[in-house]
Amino acid sequence: MNRTNGGVNLPALRSHNTALVLDLLRGAGAGGISRLELAERTGLTPQAVSKITGRLREAGLAAEAGHRASTGGKPRTVLRLVPGAGHAVGIHLDRDALRAVRVDLAGTVVGERCAAVDLGAGAEAVVGAVAGEVQALVRGVGVAEAEAGSEALGSDAKGVAAGSGSSRAAVGSLPALLGVGVALPGPLDHTRGVLHRVTGFPEWDGFPLRDALARRLGVPVTVDKDTNAAALGLAVAGERGSFAYLHLGTGLGAGLVVGGTVHRGARTGAGEFGHQVVQLDGPPCDCGDRGCVEALCLAAVARGDLAEAARVLGIAAGNLVALLDIDLVLLGGRTVTRAPDPFLRGVEAVLDARARRTGEQPVPVRAAPDELAEGAAQLVLAPLFGRADA
Repeated sequence: MNRTNGGVNLPALRSHNTALVLDLLRGAGAGGISRLELAERTGLTPQAVSKITGRLREAGLAAEAGHRASTGGKPRTVLRLVPGAGHAVGIHLDRDALRAVRVDLAGTVVGERCAAVDLGAGAEAVVGAVAGEVQALVRGVGVAEAEAGSEALGSDAKGVAAGSGSSRAAVGSLPALLGVGVALPGPLDHTRGVLHRVTGFPEWDGFPLRDALARRLGVPVTVDKDTNAAALGLAVAGERGSFAYLHLGTGLGAGLVVGGTVHRGARTGAGEFGHQVVQLDGPPCDCGDRGCVEALCLAAVARGDLAEAARVLGIAAGNLVALLDIDLVLLGGRTVTRAPDPFLRGVEAVLDARARRTGEQPVPVRAAPDELAEGAAQLVLAPLFGRADA
């Protein structure tokens, strides 16, 4: 048995075992999986699996998906995850824009909203804007799901959509909402949900964003750097091994997955990729240093020199490859999304040249989907499936 992923029959780890079963149900899709297969793949006893699946069925998280032929005896009943039994909201809060998605337990997006926002407007205004978008998203999706006959929300969703009142009342009246994940530029303290000096916005230093939003919304809130959320989303979606997600948008940062686990560091400050100094006498950066990769990249982008921006990004990526010996570099962010080819070619050329000098195999470079809000939703969902540090 694989001890890393196997189940343990101890009461103290009951939630861990439930997460193992839920993750296998999710992976099985609509076709489902039998209790015997669940026992074999988790290392749990058949009795433990029966108790866990019984609780999941009572909670509406699992349902029968038919029967499968058996090698002997009666056909096996197979179970499937009920995606609509729960949902999470993911928020990508950038310096000048907000994108919010609502996803079901399978990670499928069932609603989306976008809005302009200004981090410089201050904490109260931004928290109010985020809460308002969550409320509007939950209401709007509730109507759509009710009309589609959602088995999870039923007629309660129509009541929320039709009603009025505070964000707390609107969100709290949907018990299937598991929580809200917020991804935004760092640095920040992921454990406490407290922002540090967001580059260019020093007034946010020390603001307890997680607690402020949780009070406003009345549901659990998780806060993380946008790059970490994106890396988590990519890992949950199937990216394996060790990789770096480099995000170039209004700023530049990295999300690191090492050995299949998001690497946040001892103080959850890892991944401040944009503020490595590569030119000692370079232009000043908003962080207070000079010659940072972020300052050089953004300056090149501003003057339309994407080739130079890609070269600088490639040099910084090469430093990361040399330091962590990662398997893959993924590029994302609005600047890359608008013109992916120059960045892919430029970063790949730098890494290929480095590989020729060192005699190593070149590290592949690929474009990543722009799904930071989806990654933020996984901040809420991943722990349910035992993937809190995916």
